[in-house]
Amino acid sequence: EDDDEEDEWLEGAGGDGEDRAKGDDDGEGGAMDVEKEKGADREIVLHEDKKYYPDAEEVYGGAEALVQMEDTQPLTDPIIAPVRSKNFDLLEKKLPDTTFDFNFLAGMMDKPSLIRNFCFVGAMHHGKTLFMDMLVMSTHEKDWKINKDVRYTDSRTDEQDRGLTIKASSMSIVVHDSKEKSFLFNVMDTPGHSNFQDEVVAAMAISDGVVLFVDAIVGLTQHVERMMRHAMQEKLQTVLVVNGIDRLVVELKLPPTDAYHKLRHCIEEINEMMEKLYDSVGTEVDNRSYFSPLKGNVLFCSSLFRMMFTLESYAALYAEIYGVSLEHTQFAQCLWGDLYFNAETGEFQKTPLDSDQPRSFVQFVLEPIYKIFAHCLGEEKDDLASTLQEIGIYLHRRDYDLDARSLLKQVFQHFFGQGGGLTAFIDMVIKNIPNPKENAATKVERNYSGDQEGAVATDMKNLDHTGYLMIQTVKNYHRPDCNAFDVFGRVMSGTIFRGDRVKIFGESYSLDDDEDMTIREVSNLWIYEGRYRVEVSHVPAGNWVLIGGIETAVKKTSTITTASNEEEIEIFKPLRFPTSSVIKIAIEPLQPAELPKMVDGLRKVDKAYPLVKTKVEESGEHVVCGTGEIYLDCILHDLRRLYGDLEIKVADPVVEFCETVVETSSMKCFAETPNKKNKLYMVAEPLEKGVGEDIEKGKVRIDWEPSRIGDFFMKNYDWDQLAARSIWAFGPENNGPNVLVDDSLPSEVDKKLLKQSKESLVQGFQWATKEGPLCDERIRSCKFKILNASLADDPVMRGGGQLIPTARRVAYSAFLLATPRLMEPVQFSEIECPADCVAAVYNVLSRRRGHVVRDLPKPGSPMYVVHAYLPAMESFGFETDLRTHTSGQAMCMTMFDHWQLVPGDPLDRSILLRPLEPAPAPHLAREFMLKMRRRKGLSEDVSVHKFFDDPMLLELAKQDGELQQYF
Repeated sequence: EDDDEEDEWLEGAGGDGEDRAKGDDDGEGGAMDVEKEKGADREIVLHEDKKYYPDAEEVYGGAEALVQMEDTQPLTDPIIAPVRSKNFDLLEKKLPDTTFDFNFLAGMMDKPSLIRNFCFVGAMHHGKTLFMDMLVMSTHEKDWKINKDVRYTDSRTDEQDRGLTIKASSMSIVVHDSKEKSFLFNVMDTPGHSNFQDEVVAAMAISDGVVLFVDAIVGLTQHVERMMRHAMQEKLQTVLVVNGIDRLVVELKLPPTDAYHKLRHCIEEINEMMEKLYDSVGTEVDNRSYFSPLKGNVLFCSSLFRMMFTLESYAALYAEIYGVSLEHTQFAQCLWGDLYFNAETGEFQKTPLDSDQPRSFVQFVLEPIYKIFAHCLGEEKDDLASTLQEIGIYLHRRDYDLDARSLLKQVFQHFFGQGGGLTAFIDMVIKNIPNPKENAATKVERNYSGDQEGAVATDMKNLDHTGYLMIQTVKNYHRPDCNAFDVFGRVMSGTIFRGDRVKIFGESYSLDDDEDMTIREVSNLWIYEGRYRVEVSHVPAGNWVLIGGIETAVKKTSTITTASNEEEIEIFKPLRFPTSSVIKIAIEPLQPAELPKMVDGLRKVDKAYPLVKTKVEESGEHVVCGTGEIYLDCILHDLRRLYGDLEIKVADPVVEFCETVVETSSMKCFAETPNKKNKLYMVAEPLEKGVGEDIEKGKVRIDWEPSRIGDFFMKNYDWDQLAARSIWAFGPENNGPNVLVDDSLPSEVDKKLLKQSKESLVQGFQWATKEGPLCDERIRSCKFKILNASLADDPVMRGGGQLIPTARRVAYSAFLLATPRLMEPVQFSEIECPADCVAAVYNVLSRRRGHVVRDLPKPGSPMYVVHAYLPAMESFGFETDLRTHTSGQAMCMTMFDHWQLVPGDPLDRSILLRPLEPAPAPHLAREFMLKMRRRKGLSEDVSVHKFFDDPMLLELAKQDGELQQYF
């Protein structure tokens, strides 16, 4: 059967062939194809063999296909990540239209006599940023909304959200004075919050003058006083802007005569403060300047209503109306003080005609302003139009439909002229603030640490455009993508060109140790303008510049010169801050894998904030130190959003402590080197009050001649001549608050050997004072005396490896036997509140170990000012607490003030600390010390055996035994 079937099949195949042959002529013999397809339809194809779509090879020929068996990407991540742009800075899309040409601005940079570099300084919310807006609006042609405060220099979104300036930011603009002459103003708008003092100090370092903003009602604050002291130390010229005069009218509703007294009191109060500061800084009487409207260094202003005037500019308004007959400069001199206008004789006199006659300032200056306020706030639209026409103000019809504040802004714009009287401010700055050339010598003496007579210093003092290039940089600004930084500074001499090869010296560079020096190429130069940058090819001396391409070599501040400069260059002094970073938090990334990302973010934060300190403890935790809560809040925000883009866990904030002693060591401590060839004897005792602070402030320096150092200590602290002349070192740094004294006698010690070993002993002392024995914190206000030393004759036997650890150990043992104590930072708090809230303020402070120094009413306002001291450890959440208890009516400013002893003995083992219970005051020192040791991963308690040699322990036991006999 099978064979038959096979034959049939073959026949069929043959037939096929015949058919095809016959049908060749009529095309392809298509009949069979149809049959075939019918057969294919009936074919059974398994489901897995069916093919619905083409393969990858068929579509993308020659491409490699990777088969992934499982998903390596978590479901939470999108397959294609979106492009992330950091819209954190409010930036201009393109260069804005300005009233001046940028080429003209670049040309003016060569003319030092037409340049003014200054910064705005004042307390928070005293109108600095709004004032800057007026400068921006008068020079930038944009559609500015009259009813909107722009705060142009608050160019970060968090600054806009908080309503608070965080970063100092500069604008360079060309302005015209009243004679239509052009000047180049480099202006820096600084933060007013006391936590951001570092930004103000950085701005002052490159400025020639300060514009001090003081609110007419609030007057002086402690923070401003500190900043002014710093300005005086920097020898900066100051002009005063009394801001917020609208508040006298609108908020306090004072009659004009009272308003005059309030303004006068405000200026007098500032002058008293200046007098006090001049005395403390020691300024010569000839160099002192005070504020008076008659001198032309006081401007009255309202940033909110965009109006300002000096006496001279106000007198000029009258001169315009009355024509030539009025000499406005003389008239201006009659507009302040107890002068009264006699209408009959047309003269000013010192006695009023009758008891209620107003003073000239009230009559000619305040009353017109009061009337404008009254009419604009109180009159109907039609009446107002006719009233304003009488004084020559014609507004557009739509202006009358604006809200009251915007309407007043428009009126004052017309009344005081361009920019609400900006020329008055410009004239005042030009007259009172020196140009870079006049101020160059003072700047160099204050800031340059090198030879003041050398070629480099001479070029800087002459502000020589063609001399050696020297740049002092003080700040770093991030690029919009937050990945790189640009360096901002002031060209002190020479001219910097794009593409220059430059040497960059860091803060730790010195002629002996040139490790901190790098050579880089300048890739870009910009003029920094708040929300945009203008690229330039070169910047000559006396100007501010933003440099790109060198940030990898710069940490905080730096000194820049050309790579080819062969002179002996020393650095500009690092910034000296009137406050210190005492509040610290420990942070770690939420995902441990993101640790490198966080470390990189911390490096960027370190560049962006002048006063921040970041370090890694031995236990591995990352610690960030800052000046206060809002400061640290901004740092963490930047770390999470800008520089790190990661989530972090933050430990509760703590503070930095210091260790000190309150008595002299109970015995002469000694320690032997490991090779038993050398022996050191030392005692520790407390330093006199104030010595540590003097060393830190630089009133005495270790690099002076020994006789000069000796004279300082003999004159101020009654040291005997021998001890004062034999001071070896300060520690832990060259300006640290501890002293090492060589108190050994030549009859007992070979002084020659001791001198040869001095460097090792000093290093051991500085290491000991950097990390104290109680809890690895710095030692403070402690004097270590070397009493005796037996040293090996062979130099190999007394090398650094032998002496440094021994010097440290003997310093520790001397310290532990001198009744050690902990010190904590104390903050000064200035609280402003209504009279009925003072009791609540006392309550809040007493619960936090704080105490009030004084409270006094603020003259001419319903507010009280309370000055208090508060331990920094207790200051967390203080502001919130205060607001809660005073229904939000109290405002407080807190800043670091001084160090004080923590109550209690940290080494008292009889104290039992119970968990979750607040320790009573006498137990605090022990609690702080144990918790700190635990946090740092140290052993539970201070072990004596670690720092005492066996013979020393025997000596101690013997002494104890002798003492026991008497009891």
